[in-house]
Amino acid sequence: MRDAAATTGVPVLDDVDRGIVHALHLDGRAPFSRIAEVLGVSTQTVARRYRRLRADAGLRVVGLADPHRAARAQWLVRLTAAPHSAQDLARALARRTDTSWVKLASGGTEILAVVHTPADGTGGHALLLHDIPRTVGITAVSAHCLLHTYLGGPTAWRGRAGTLDEDQQRRLVPPGAGPHDGQLDASGRGLTENDRALLAALERDGRTGQADLAAATGWSPATVARRLAALRAAGALFFDVEADDALFGATTQAMLWMTVSPTHLDRVATALAGHDELAFVAATTGRTNVVAHALCPDPAALHRYLTRRLGGLRAIHTLETAPVLRTVKGAGPLAPAAAPRPSPRAARR
Repeated sequence: MRDAAATTGVPVLDDVDRGIVHALHLDGRAPFSRIAEVLGVSTQTVARRYRRLRADAGLRVVGLADPHRAARAQWLVRLTAAPHSAQDLARALARRTDTSWVKLASGGTEILAVVHTPADGTGGHALLLHDIPRTVGITAVSAHCLLHTYLGGPTAWRGRAGTLDEDQQRRLVPPGAGPHDGQLDASGRGLTENDRALLAALERDGRTGQADLAAATGWSPATVARRLAALRAAGALFFDVEADDALFGATTQAMLWMTVSPTHLDRVATALAGHDELAFVAATTGRTNVVAHALCPDPAALHRYLTRRLGGLRAIHTLETAPVLRTVKGAGPLAPAAAPRPSPRAARR
């Protein structure tokens, strides 16, 4: 990573940096030695670049449970608040253990957050039904259940996953395997109460070593390795990568709320999932039934995308655009006693 801070204030990523990020999207726990072999550099170079990316680009690998297999529902909550209280509310939401992807949008007067609740509705919904209405400063609330994700989660935004060629990608993708006998619970979801400590450690750092995972779970390193392999093979566990998207050219970001005829919803959402400008596409409940996250180089590029690509999809009846100013929390929990890392650009995911 070349240091361009003296001239622009923003680090510049080279092909090695981008290759490391792409490799981690393919396998968040890939050893540095394997990444180095694929990139044609030394293991020491990969380790050094990884540390710099963590410090300068907000890079972090997080291990996440598949919501369906964890019997969790996801709600995308939109809060409108007075400008003087919006940032404090966003930080408060970010500190909660049941939230992810907390963003400030619409000029700093709107807060977006994904809230995780039990799928059966038991023991949850405190934030949705109790905490939010009692919070001073909120003037409007809407909650949209995420019914189906077409793009996002284990699927990387293409702006971060375009460096490695097909052969390099093939060498990095973990070998496929069927579910391991005896490793999955009877419900078929693949996650049990015994996995709680393992998942908590991986949410903080998806690259936590097996010795530390063994200490966190009370299992042997061999048991940790078998359980990780089983959960990944079953699709119950995946690894996401957090990074500052401004360093990948996305300095203008927006949430797009669309209304699509139910007859055409699946077709339109599938088409949207193939757009390079989008990092997330999902079907939701509510007045708008499709939501997407757009990342573009500048406002002009966002305008071209909205008018030319989206404009060509006639099944989209309405479109609301909410510019994203800052991401307060990503996919994983906040680091202990650490405030959100400020972005080098005004907009970041």
